[in-house]
Amino acid sequence: MNTLVIVLIAAVCLFGAYTLYGRWLANKWGIDPKAKTPAVVHEDGRDYVPTNGWTVFAHQFSSIAGAGPVTGAIQAAAFGWLPVLLWVLIGGIFFGAVTDFGALYASVKNDGKSMGMLIEKYIGKTGRKLFLLFCWLFCGIVIAAFADMVAGTFNAFGADGALVEAAQTNGAAGMVSIMFMVFAVVFGLIQKKFNFSGWKESVISIVFIVLSFVIGANLPIILGKAAWSYITFVYIFFAAVLPMWLLKQPRDHMTTFMFVAMIAGAVVGLLVAHPTMNLPVFTGFTNEKLGTMFPILFVTVACGAVSGFHSLVSSGTSSKTVENEKDMLKVGYGAMILESLLAVLALCVAGAAAAADGTPAAGTPFQIFSRGVAGFFEMFGVPAYAATVFMTMCVSALALTSLDAVARIGRMSFQELFSVDDMEHAEGWRKLLCNVYFSTFITLVFGFILTKIGYANIWPLFGSANQLLSALVLATLCVFLKVTGRNNKMLFPPLVIMLCVTFTALVQRLIAMVKAISNAASVTIPAGETTWGAVFIANGLQLILAVLLIVLGLNIVFHSASAYKKAEHNSEVNV
Repeated sequence: MNTLVIVLIAAVCLFGAYTLYGRWLANKWGIDPKAKTPAVVHEDGRDYVPTNGWTVFAHQFSSIAGAGPVTGAIQAAAFGWLPVLLWVLIGGIFFGAVTDFGALYASVKNDGKSMGMLIEKYIGKTGRKLFLLFCWLFCGIVIAAFADMVAGTFNAFGADGALVEAAQTNGAAGMVSIMFMVFAVVFGLIQKKFNFSGWKESVISIVFIVLSFVIGANLPIILGKAAWSYITFVYIFFAAVLPMWLLKQPRDHMTTFMFVAMIAGAVVGLLVAHPTMNLPVFTGFTNEKLGTMFPILFVTVACGAVSGFHSLVSSGTSSKTVENEKDMLKVGYGAMILESLLAVLALCVAGAAAAADGTPAAGTPFQIFSRGVAGFFEMFGVPAYAATVFMTMCVSALALTSLDAVARIGRMSFQELFSVDDMEHAEGWRKLLCNVYFSTFITLVFGFILTKIGYANIWPLFGSANQLLSALVLATLCVFLKVTGRNNKMLFPPLVIMLCVTFTALVQRLIAMVKAISNAASVTIPAGETTWGAVFIANGLQLILAVLLIVLGLNIVFHSASAYKKAEHNSEVNV
């Protein structure tokens, strides 16, 4: 089948869903353009910052459009392109976008409270503590998976210690990333002083993007994976503690232009070349590497269809910057729709890169997507080196923008886990744990330890935890909509399906880890090949995390069901 036809069908479905279903949700729940948002009421110049709607959209999309839509869609294509396409469209429209929009809406209507605080209000204090612990564990998993991807993308050395063929390109992309961070701070300072908006803000973004690429392409940094891992963690530490306006927002604004160029390049390339989708339509319900289609397809596609992480961004940062309620539809629902389109584009690029007999292209999903879109840019006369550096930077930026958001959210979850109402008179140990710098450090240390597992091993656990998080958010939204007298019936199908998918996936993962550890214990490990420490890190940590996630998830579901049963319809009409 022609990839152009697939993209056009997807674009029509997604745009139609935004216009019809998204607006229907907004009308059902109620949008008040005259209401004062939390960003206006609680403006503090740090977290609560009234921001232009399109800038908030850029932040939301940049934060949620991480490695998931590219990696997930391409990996899941092992079951065939049609199941992936159907789940991305159905999941994105009726599951993911509804969850993201609902989380943003509930937070804005509750003084910008994060999802943990919303759970305390509507589910109870115990539910809140359990959820915050779940969130913190999940953030550690995301940090580990994405940081490992970024470090691997910029790595210039092979396993034998020799320079790889793409060393120059990887080093240039790494330098571009560093310059992006530097110019983002400069951009933030300029914006703070002069408060540019509209075309002036866009011009500054584009100028800094061009400067970053000029410097990066001419002054590549050749480093190994370990060094890039350290640099990545240093960056996300500062991203988690600095004010939003100083680093996160300007970087998201700049990154969005890059993402638009990347998506436009993929779309125009598919329009001009309109290559054939070489991946098979359907390969069967069982895959030798991935397992059974249910539930693995759903948790592998992950962010391209539905993601609990998005809800943390919606309620953790975006809700504190929305300056008008009318912007919530494009920020909450629209950003997810665009991410689903990105997942479809990644699927089509991978399909075009596959061999005529259906054999997938070699390399990681990032490499396949990067090479494919770089090839499209080369068709338009862009030099091969420039196109490759640009795309390498783009795919790493997908992970970096999620990393800086999740580091901030992980820090906030850790703080909220130990905070009390009267922090001024709290115990010393509690003040230490709630300290911005200490809580960030602990969160990043946990994520750094998990990087030793490697993203390929931790991805299934990430997908399962991510989808379970979305189900827990949906449960909270059901209670919120009930007590505020709003329609919540559209949330029950995705809630039930996500609970079934995620608990099945986690149990499967748990069984797989037990078998791996059992097999390792039954044979003699050859000297020099691996160690029991490596076996424990690769499987034991995942086993512990899977058990914790299952126990926490079941507890939160129980408390949510109990709270929903006790909640009185329309008992909170003033929200």
